[in-house]
Amino acid sequence: MALLQIAEPSGTPQPRAHRRAVGIDLGTTNSLVATVRHGIPVVLPDAEGRPLLPSIVHYGESGIAVGHAAHEALVVDPQNTIASVKRLMGRGLADLSDARRFPYRFIDAPGMVQIGTRAGVRTPVEVSAEILRTLRLRAEASLDGSLDGAVVTVPAYFDDAQRQATKDAARLAGLNVLRLLNEPTAAAIAYGLDNASEGTYAVYDLGGGTFDLSILKLSRGVFEVLATAGDTALGGDDFDHRIYCWALEQSRIGPVSPGDTRLLMLKAREAKENLTAHASTPFVATLSSGETIELTLTAATFAAMTETLVGKTLGPVRKALRDAKLTPAEIDGVVMVGGATRMPQIQKAVATFFGAPPLNNLDPDQVVALGAAIQANVLVGNRAEGEDWLLLDVIPLSLGIETMGGLTEKIIPRNSTIPIARAQEFTTFKDGQSAMAIHVVQGEREKVSDCRSLARFELRGIPPMVAGAARIRVEFQVDADGLLSVSAREQTTGVEATIIVKPSYGLTDSDITRMLEESHAHAADDMELRALTEARVDAERLIAATEGALAVDADLLDAHERASIDAALSAVRRLAASDDRQALTLSVAALNRATGEFAARRMDRSVARALTGRRVDTLAQD
Repeated sequence: MALLQIAEPSGTPQPRAHRRAVGIDLGTTNSLVATVRHGIPVVLPDAEGRPLLPSIVHYGESGIAVGHAAHEALVVDPQNTIASVKRLMGRGLADLSDARRFPYRFIDAPGMVQIGTRAGVRTPVEVSAEILRTLRLRAEASLDGSLDGAVVTVPAYFDDAQRQATKDAARLAGLNVLRLLNEPTAAAIAYGLDNASEGTYAVYDLGGGTFDLSILKLSRGVFEVLATAGDTALGGDDFDHRIYCWALEQSRIGPVSPGDTRLLMLKAREAKENLTAHASTPFVATLSSGETIELTLTAATFAAMTETLVGKTLGPVRKALRDAKLTPAEIDGVVMVGGATRMPQIQKAVATFFGAPPLNNLDPDQVVALGAAIQANVLVGNRAEGEDWLLLDVIPLSLGIETMGGLTEKIIPRNSTIPIARAQEFTTFKDGQSAMAIHVVQGEREKVSDCRSLARFELRGIPPMVAGAARIRVEFQVDADGLLSVSAREQTTGVEATIIVKPSYGLTDSDITRMLEESHAHAADDMELRALTEARVDAERLIAATEGALAVDADLLDAHERASIDAALSAVRRLAASDDRQALTLSVAALNRATGEFAARRMDRSVARALTGRRVDTLAQD
């Protein structure tokens, strides 16, 4: 008989160790990671204290840079610097109405679009994995150990393909995904627990690339999503693009290069952010051609040019309210999520529509990650004694199968609470039919061609009968992540077929395994390459500094000293082009030693020049 944990009657059992769990907001513009410390959710900053990680990945000649390190490459190397990758997740090239905005080398592969980079062809899943891996390493450094699990957030209106792609990216980044959580739901968790709010709330989530509106009912211990709607191709990036187009029109400049496009989009974002607190802002940019754009953008002009975008967000708001059978007056509060909600025209539109100012008392950039951290903390078993709450989320789009005539038969309607299982019986169409092809689709349209295809599989071994005699039970099961599995069973014989829906937009398990093996196998090589690159950069800086000093103050050296420096400088130049990092490091050290006395003499000369003609009493006054 196995022994259970035994304690003396008067003793107390050993407390279970606190497990490390995080919530991750994988955003279009910025990403964050948060955890719960001493019962309080907090965002984990990087080593320099910055909470936000720009969602940017640069495939450079010396390796991969992520976040702030990749930001400066946006303009100088646009085709190899991937930003706003979230808009590409789970999408084919035909799905991208705004593909021309991106400066990338798109490859229209079957399934998800791919991007040609200096490091080879990359999928949006692999790019997102680099961002998630950086956040994982940040969290492990902050929490002093490996993570037990993570909750990763997704827009509420992400379909099955986009959710699967996100989960694949997290797996590739080495994360144990406890759950995919809808972003508005995560925000409601943060508000519900932090503010002890009860009632019916709307969560207005306008991020960099996506928009969601969710209606949630908060009561003691229960978070119930009543309805959700949104647009996965609408966000702050679109407001930036309006400013970009305005700048080109006002300056009358024709087509610009990819680098200049990136530059102008960055300037557009700066202008948008400045107009949050100012009535006008300058828009100044110097293009690679030497042309300079100098404009002034007013808040009124910005509001006018983006009026249609603001209006587009209200369509899903009305739809979600209809689905929840509610009016704006029945909403107790509107929670604002996402940095783009700081725009005054957004605040004004929401206040006007709902008849009350929205809630802004939590940081809109951080609230999603904080809510995800709270959920992750519960899922790993860190729930405090007496803390008991239930999360009831919903699926954003209906799920069904194709029937004769190319029509969609919905089996699980949108806004159904998950996890959920629903079944429906179908029959054969022809006499003697012994197999049935089952086509799983997602969407609200009646025709299959207007919905998204998720999977196809066949049920074979149906006993030959007259048409309509067979009884095939098709069951859909949606888990807590919003991911789907489908089974079909012929009732008389028990013949069965099952498929876990892995959309063609996701990576196969073998793809994930291969990528993980490659990352482990090349980890040492990658570190060595990074170290070599850093050594080369240091060498180039020292070469430039030394050459500049010699051009100005070479007269401070005698012939022997000059020859010594020239020899050391030549060695650094030669080794900077080689792959011998150790030799390069030694040569840099030798050049530093050779120029040490020269640097001291230059400092003395500089001080002497500064003091020439000055009186002691004026120096004391200075």
